[in-house]
Amino acid sequence: EEPVGRESEGMTAAKANKIRAMRAAGVEQSNTERRAEAEAAKLSGNGPLTFARLWWAYQDVNDGKSSIVADASRYHNHIESRIAAKVISELTTPDIDILRASMARKGLAPQTVKHVLALVRRVIRFGVMRGLCPMPTNLHFDMPKLDNERTESLTDAQLVSYLNTLDEEPDQNAAGLLRLALVTGMRKGALLALRWTDCDFERGIITLQGESAKSGKTSQIPMTAAARGILEGIERTASPFVFPGKDGGQRQDFRRMARRVRDKAGLPADFRPLHGLRHAYASMLISSGQVDLYTLQKLLTHESPAMTKRYSHLRDEALRKAASVINDCLDIGTADK
Repeated sequence: EEPVGRESEGMTAAKANKIRAMRAAGVEQSNTERRAEAEAAKLSGNGPLTFARLWWAYQDVNDGKSSIVADASRYHNHIESRIAAKVISELTTPDIDILRASMARKGLAPQTVKHVLALVRRVIRFGVMRGLCPMPTNLHFDMPKLDNERTESLTDAQLVSYLNTLDEEPDQNAAGLLRLALVTGMRKGALLALRWTDCDFERGIITLQGESAKSGKTSQIPMTAAARGILEGIERTASPFVFPGKDGGQRQDFRRMARRVRDKAGLPADFRPLHGLRHAYASMLISSGQVDLYTLQKLLTHESPAMTKRYSHLRDEALRKAASVINDCLDIGTADK
């Protein structure tokens, strides 16, 4: 939905209905389409290839992918005002340094800065691979250093509070997404892209399609009894998606509800409202002492063991607790426990 005009400028309900009908039928372009066409026309031509023109080509090719929404936001919010008019072949390392410094001055998180710089590099490589431009010489991307070892976990009391808060949510279908994230460790992209055809209730398997996977590869995880119960409790609609958007298409985000549930449950403010559930899932499994790191790697669909290594301290703690059982068996004093 979008406005078609102001009543003070002569727009009437009858005119508005006629315009909306024409746009719905494809006879007339929407405001968004007209703006995109105007900008594309402004950037087209036989002149040097600018970053903006290359971005539009990149966006067209990747239209429909779940990642393009986040990419578009990064482009318009951080990149466009800095390097959109720059000719690709003339881009220099100082241009990238200025972009990075401008984001740092705004207080943006290192992870956000890294995502933006990665998008710039990805768009340029897209142009090079398709023969649209040569690779700029001596162009270097100094990526921010990140502490990726952060993991979230939930205490027993926090877990109870979180589950109770989910039970109180008016939209239980939407609450199912957060429950499924907690019992499967699925990434946000996989949850939003999950279709009913990916859920094999007969074999007890959930397929994670490569189009929405971080690795780009299709993988499968077990459909546990907990996951099955959540999925069976979700009301099906005409949409092929398990958690569809308002129009039945793929939902693009889920942050608002996830934050509301986190805050209402009294979880720490720095607990990531959706990705934190993935870490909580992994922490619970490895802390049980019944799941090894290799198995956890497969359940989390990590590409390499290095990505799962962050949970090794929890495994070591579980092993220490298990080994301490011998103290009770031999009635060794508490000082030695």
